[in-house]
Amino acid sequence: MNLHHFTAHQALEKISTKQTSAKDILAALGKKIAETDSTINAYVRISETPVCPSSEASQKASQEASQKASPSQTNQLPYPVPIAIKDNICIRGHETTCSSRILKGFIAPYDATVVERLQKAGVPIHGQTNMDEFAFGSSTETSCYGPSRNPWNPDCVPGGSSGGSAAAVGAHEAIWALGSDTGGSIRQPASFCGVVGMKPTYGRVSRYGLLAFASSLDQIGPITKDVADAALLMNIIAGYDPRDSTSADIPVPDYTRSLIKDIKGLKIGIPKEYFMEGIDPEVNQAVQEALQILKNSGATIRDVSLPHTEYCVATYYIVATAEASSNLARYDGVQYGSRHYPAQPRRNALIDMYEETRTQGFGKEAKRRIMLGTYALSSGYYDAYYLRGQKVRTLIKSDFENVFCDCDALITPTSPTTAFRIGEKMNDPLAMYLSDILTISANLSGIPAISVPCGFSKAGLPIGLQIMTKAFDEETLFRVAYTYEQNTEWHKQKAPLA
Repeated sequence: MNLHHFTAHQALEKISTKQTSAKDILAALGKKIAETDSTINAYVRISETPVCPSSEASQKASQEASQKASPSQTNQLPYPVPIAIKDNICIRGHETTCSSRILKGFIAPYDATVVERLQKAGVPIHGQTNMDEFAFGSSTETSCYGPSRNPWNPDCVPGGSSGGSAAAVGAHEAIWALGSDTGGSIRQPASFCGVVGMKPTYGRVSRYGLLAFASSLDQIGPITKDVADAALLMNIIAGYDPRDSTSADIPVPDYTRSLIKDIKGLKIGIPKEYFMEGIDPEVNQAVQEALQILKNSGATIRDVSLPHTEYCVATYYIVATAEASSNLARYDGVQYGSRHYPAQPRRNALIDMYEETRTQGFGKEAKRRIMLGTYALSSGYYDAYYLRGQKVRTLIKSDFENVFCDCDALITPTSPTTAFRIGEKMNDPLAMYLSDILTISANLSGIPAISVPCGFSKAGLPIGLQIMTKAFDEETLFRVAYTYEQNTEWHKQKAPLA
């Protein structure tokens, strides 16, 4: 096996037995990136010297972590397996742009909490990945660095907004990666690229150092080659952080202990609203076959209802755009990134600079969402839109709470379709927004969700299976996902460009 084909747990095993080294794996990844990234465009920056603590600091951190870790974790420390990071997560001393012109030249003055935790675990950061500008998109086509492409078919999108991370893992240009998920931005690209993508419970992973899109929805999570790697990465990044006011002060279990090939007695719900008209027949068939595998593994399958599902997209695009409008107000050319002036002064020099900077700095989709959000928050419309949206969000959350009284997990498709062609939906914002119709609800309700490969279309494009559980029950999430994965071979398939 080529070194870049390793999963993280395979790489750790080979490193621990001195059959290879982190340096050799980095070299293999560098060679692979040089061969294929001119086609995939998964990376916006490659670090010639991977971001990693000194060997002395790494050793000290590993010793400290070993004292706190459970027995199963201790054997895995440190974790010298290179990782790729989405371009909206701060790495001190490195440019972080959210793939937007307006942040060109911004050098992060501090590390995100997840970056600190990766460094303490000895994980080298070898590159930053492409994304939709400010995570506004479902295709990674709105990036100022150009679109990323799907490793299964470069004429198709990799999904978004974490498309660069998913494409890098799917093309084996990365062993594992971090993305962020606001309405499906980890799970949908994972589905399109044939990899595993997980959105943790809101508050389980610190958002400190994540450049905000919608603060009540954003969550950092893993994109990996299999479920075991997702559990390993969650062991590293999860946990309370006092610097994040939304971080949950709840003990974090060892997720690797949930990697059990046994779901006997678990009750799995099938929400009828998620199998609506418009689901691609090949996607529906793959999910039905996955349900049969879970049933054969001992789970009880039952139909359930989430009655407010029809309002999810409308609610999301009110809440998310309103929060985006507020968060992006800070990018005005004064404190961050690039600054522009008009060729001819118009009125007030400061106002001219604000207007020109935001006009040139933001792309079309970013401007659209800022305007939608500003309108929803404006005087006379706040109650009609944003406040009402928050009330409906509460109803959506209640639907899930009620269902989880009788079910351990829910199963749905991750996306209603497989990857679409580049440019296919760029001029139809509504069609693009509907790409996340099956993933949005997990963000609105704050619950964990994961996408795992469950088949391929006749065109050879991956299909994703979404699993959801109640808040802070990632253990059941991993248990169901791992059981399904171990009974199939989909995750072992390699993209043509891999």
